[in-house]
Amino acid sequence: MNPNVDLCPLCGSKHQELYHQDSRREYWHCLMCNLIFVPCKYFLSPAKEKQEYDLHQNSTTDPGYRRWLNRLTEPLCQRLAPNSFGLDFGCGPGPALHDIMKEKGHLVELYDPHYLNNKSVFTNKYDFITATEVFEHLHQPGETLKCLMNCLIPGGWLAIMTQPVIDKQAFKSWHYTRDNTHVAFYSNTTFQWIAKQFKCKLELHKRDIALFHKC
Repeated sequence: MNPNVDLCPLCGSKHQELYHQDSRREYWHCLMCNLIFVPCKYFLSPAKEKQEYDLHQNSTTDPGYRRWLNRLTEPLCQRLAPNSFGLDFGCGPGPALHDIMKEKGHLVELYDPHYLNNKSVFTNKYDFITATEVFEHLHQPGETLKCLMNCLIPGGWLAIMTQPVIDKQAFKSWHYTRDNTHVAFYSNTTFQWIAKQFKCKLELHKRDIALFHKC
């Protein structure tokens, strides 16, 4: 336990150890939930974060981007009733997932803190919530999860896409850490902790997709 480092942003634990350090940042390992996280002293300002996100080229009509999103939407839609109501959390400026789900017969609300910051969406109840390449950016994933789980109906689905931590050796050369907006890194063990904490059944798909079924 290090008194000079932040509490774990997922579970709030003080029990952690230094996992890795590169020329730019430190990465700490929570011994309770297994999250790897970057201390808040390294966080970018909201304006600088948005500058980074504005560089992303995610067109709603890009076939490659749509195929990539389909890796999440296909297993999710197999589990949804027709005409389900969902939220795309962290949709970005080009909400291609919204279009894909609409084509499959589902209605999707949109939220993004930088592009569509409409907090009224959190007063709704949803059959499903998606978060594609979002959770690695979250400064307080524990608080976000509480909010999203509260918005899900019993039997609803939270679908997360984020690349998982494999081991310490792979972490040292991992391209995911080179993005300064990536501050939280999850392993399958972390997903199992989340499922237990929020009373969900967990399904893992295609290495980087976690489906949480709320009981």
